Amino acid sequence: MFRVIAVISFLISPLPALAICEGNDLIKALPQDQQAELRSRADASPYPNGLVWRATRDDTTITWFGTYHFAHEMTSAHLEALKPRIEAADMVYLEVSNDDQSQMEREMAADPSMMFITEGDTLPTLLGEEDWTTYKNAMADRAIPGFMAAKFKPVWAAMMLGIGPCEVRNGGLDGAGIDKLVGNHAAEIGNPSRSLEDYRTLLAMLDSFPQEDQLDMIRLFFAWAGDADDMSYTLRQRYLEQDIAMIWEYSRKISLEYGGETAEEDFEIFERQFLTDRNRNWIDRLLDEAQGKNVFAAVGAAHLPGENGVLYMLEQKGFAIEALPFDP
Repeated sequence: MFRVIAVISFLISPLPALAICEGNDLIKALPQDQQAELRSRADASPYPNGLVWRATRDDTTITWFGTYHFAHEMTSAHLEALKPRIEAADMVYLEVSNDDQSQMEREMAADPSMMFITEGDTLPTLLGEEDWTTYKNAMADRAIPGFMAAKFKPVWAAMMLGIGPCEVRNGGLDGAGIDKLVGNHAAEIGNPSRSLEDYRTLLAMLDSFPQEDQLDMIRLFFAWAGDADDMSYTLRQRYLEQDIAMIWEYSRKISLEYGGETAEEDFEIFERQFLTDRNRNWIDRLLDEAQGKNVFAAVGAAHLPGENGVLYMLEQKGFAIEALPFDP
């Protein structure tokens, strides 16, 4: 979970050669006082910077790597730098293991209703003419034709809008991100990845949002007047700079400024359901399954920092937290 709207990666193709998507850093473009406020909020978070961390308590060690769910120019270098840690682990965890991800893909192929509207009104009607036209054009920029865009469930449509057009055009949806590649390497060395959560639970959570709330997720992107490629560039560059808490604070800022009257409440619900509760459940699973083990866990980078992040939660349970060098 990395952007304002959580993105579930279900990519299965080999990693292509990616063109680098350039853009403008939207954080650097902010007035100095706003940048300073974001920096202050980010730096006040527990464990704000860094991609690789070690949590240790007695004979249990959990090495965390914060992922960017889509392929980028440093994906291969990141994998090479991580291989020794993957190979040293007794158990390797992903948000959803490669085997479970493959099972999810089979189920979605067999049951289109998991992702698409198969009965009743589709998005042209649900959004209204003006918003539908804006949405259709935005999806066309992402190489998604109108007939397909019309049938996405609104929450899935919102997730697709969270991916920059350049990222899509240059392989972002065709290649495996680091999560998948970590799982591939674990399988190659005979230690297949395990799931931190049941994907069915996550899909059910997505479906649990009222339809009007899902449509508002789409409209959030229309309310924000910025460039989607600039947003992708900003978040990706901050990730590569390992400035993770800043990503979250900037996402919060955009959501509160453009999310309407209920934006703050909506963001709190989003944070609780997609971040806090999941982090707590992941830790419970690890402590149940991996006591006395050396564990490697790769999860979306936004799950690491902050009082609701996995690192601080483990600190509260008596784990010693240590930043590990990571300079591929």
